[in-house]
Amino acid sequence: MTLYWVLIGFFCGSIPFSLILGKVFAKTDIRTVGDGNPGGTNAIKAGGVKVGAPAILLDMLKAFLPVYFARRFGVAGWSLVPVCLAPIFGHAFSPFLRFRGGKALGTTGGSWVGIVGLWAFPIYASLAVPATLLQTEDAWSACAGMLALLGYAIFFGEPWMVGFAAMNSVLIIWTHRHSLARPPQLRSWVVHIFQGRQA
Repeated sequence: MTLYWVLIGFFCGSIPFSLILGKVFAKTDIRTVGDGNPGGTNAIKAGGVKVGAPAILLDMLKAFLPVYFARRFGVAGWSLVPVCLAPIFGHAFSPFLRFRGGKALGTTGGSWVGIVGLWAFPIYASLAVPATLLQTEDAWSACAGMLALLGYAIFFGEPWMVGFAAMNSVLIIWTHRHSLARPPQLRSWVVHIFQGRQA
């Protein structure tokens, strides 16, 4: 049963909805936009919210649905870990894109919603938003959000959830590795505060 949902999850995750919607509605290969990532952010840049919003929603649903139905059909505990990871890996290493997929934040969100419900969003935002307000690099904000999910799993979740959160975090670090090679750049208002204190 677990293998069945893992295979379904990986297949669903590997479908590049953002790329498809970008080509159909924006007439653009979104891999030529922004950072070249075939994900929702570049779908927005290529075709605006009308293209990007459905792309992000589909990226979340393709992870949420396998996790949700796997749980409904009795998959639980540590068996859920590969099911939750499968669509995320499918998105990050899509065979339809020669295993060069996206950064997997949308599918990460979908899997977490499948586990903890809509609480996944405020949990993630609790550290991702402050990180975004303090500095400009999205990759560091993404890692901050993953840290929040990991912290939630440690303090409020079951052991298997901690394992999933840890592996999910490692994958997100990997997909953002090029951006993380750059140190975070503080926003101007933060710099002004420090400069004012030093004066």
